[in-house]
Amino acid sequence: MNKLQLADYVVFFIYFIVVAAYGYYIYHKKRSAAASSKDFFLAEGSLTWWAIGASLIASNISAEHFIGMSGSGFALGLAISTYEWMAAATLLIVAVVLIPIYLKNKIYTMPQFLAKRYNDKVSTVMAVFWLLVYVFVNLTSIIYLGALAITSISTLPFEWCIAGLSVFAVLVTLGGMKVIGYTDVVQVLVLIVGGLVTTCLALSLLSEKFGYGGNIFQGLWVLRKEAPSHFHMIFDESNPYYKDLPGLSVLVGGMWINNLSYWGCNQYITQRALGADLKTARNGIIFAAFLKLLVPVIAVLPGIVMFVLHQNGMFQKEMTDAAGHIKPDHAYPTLMNLLPPGLKGVAFAALTAAIVASLAGKANSISTIFSLDIYKKFFHKDASEQQLVRAGKWAVIVSMLIAAVVTPALRSLDQAYQFIQEYVGFISPGVLAIFLLGFFWKRTTAAAALAGALLTIPISTILKFLPVWTNGAFPDYPFLDRMSVTFGLLIVVMVVMSLLQPKSVARPTIEIDKSMFRTTTGFKIAAMIIIGILAALYTVFW
Repeated sequence: MNKLQLADYVVFFIYFIVVAAYGYYIYHKKRSAAASSKDFFLAEGSLTWWAIGASLIASNISAEHFIGMSGSGFALGLAISTYEWMAAATLLIVAVVLIPIYLKNKIYTMPQFLAKRYNDKVSTVMAVFWLLVYVFVNLTSIIYLGALAITSISTLPFEWCIAGLSVFAVLVTLGGMKVIGYTDVVQVLVLIVGGLVTTCLALSLLSEKFGYGGNIFQGLWVLRKEAPSHFHMIFDESNPYYKDLPGLSVLVGGMWINNLSYWGCNQYITQRALGADLKTARNGIIFAAFLKLLVPVIAVLPGIVMFVLHQNGMFQKEMTDAAGHIKPDHAYPTLMNLLPPGLKGVAFAALTAAIVASLAGKANSISTIFSLDIYKKFFHKDASEQQLVRAGKWAVIVSMLIAAVVTPALRSLDQAYQFIQEYVGFISPGVLAIFLLGFFWKRTTAAAALAGALLTIPISTILKFLPVWTNGAFPDYPFLDRMSVTFGLLIVVMVVMSLLQPKSVARPTIEIDKSMFRTTTGFKIAAMIIIGILAALYTVFW
């Protein structure tokens, strides 16, 4: 029944009060005497490793993980987990290589890095682009999918869900990065507990269906036995979902471009670690990597369970639309509606926690880029710390208001999550090419970087639509392979343009000291454990 009971509302109200009270406590306990922009945007020196790690995951996980990844689990199986498990490997690279460079050069925003390494033109172009993407794509998609998910398990109107999520996220964001970072610890705890509750329910249902009396461990055995095709991580070309996850490309190709761009060159992700010292930042990132390994358990397994149950005659009506078409994205909401009163409130709180934490993280990054890279540069060069913080808070309110107004327009999309994933990926090759060459090749010029920024969307568009324009004469590459081709072409263009400029021309460089790439023994051990777990997972489920 799509209705929350009194017990569910009580649980959710307790969650809301705990988050609000804890945020208020953190805000007053750690508030500086003077409002510092670095303190507001980065929580400089205030976040512990566990707060950084939790905030990284909270910013990343949202409704699309619970709804979208469960739907993908239903449709194509465990293979969709590669986005999470390869992210864990990517985080190790970010911790060892990229974060030390940012901290060594006192980089606080991604446009600031581009200005320091190239020039203000490259920085401004990318700052404006990032702001547009964050507001009109990221915020709107999270609010839309979140509101859609909440309406599917309650009687709350869609518009009220949009308003409620937006207001809740603004309240958290206005407290600054310290409040976001520490409340994210609560949010992550809630979303993991709520997610595990739903997963356990799913396995228990499966076990009961096959006569094992609700034993969740027997449920795992049944799952593997009944859906062997859903436990392959690497697809061959005969698989109908090969274009979504093209074989070895998920290990050696476009998945790395996607992940390195997202986890290493993305303001609302890296921002969590930019205010800490190197050791704390690294520990937080590796903690996030361990949490990433857990995400498929709470987001993908329920979808596979629903696939098996559906194949065995259950939930036929719930998993289809009016025309009789199977809708994989209905898997998670259907499971949540089966939870008893109280536990459904826990799952509802988990879903809300994921949405609000992700919204707050992105809103804070919008305010950071706007205040430091737009407002201070072009509107008020002599702005005081208090004025920068005030501009940042207004940026949060205005951006969330714009997103809330635009969000209902997404209802016309059939599959918003897949649409957004693919088209945001159009810029990932360009962003990564600009950053990597900026880090590690001194001859890279500002003109080459600008070309990389401006060409990434046209090249991605041509590769996507050329097969249609040529009636199939041009190969129709899978999405991840298109990213690899685009990245390679941009690297060639940027290298050639840089080599054409005289070598004697002075170029700004980023300070790199090899010693900063050294890690502690504890970090090495943790990294080896993560690599070992990943090797085991891909070996068992190849």
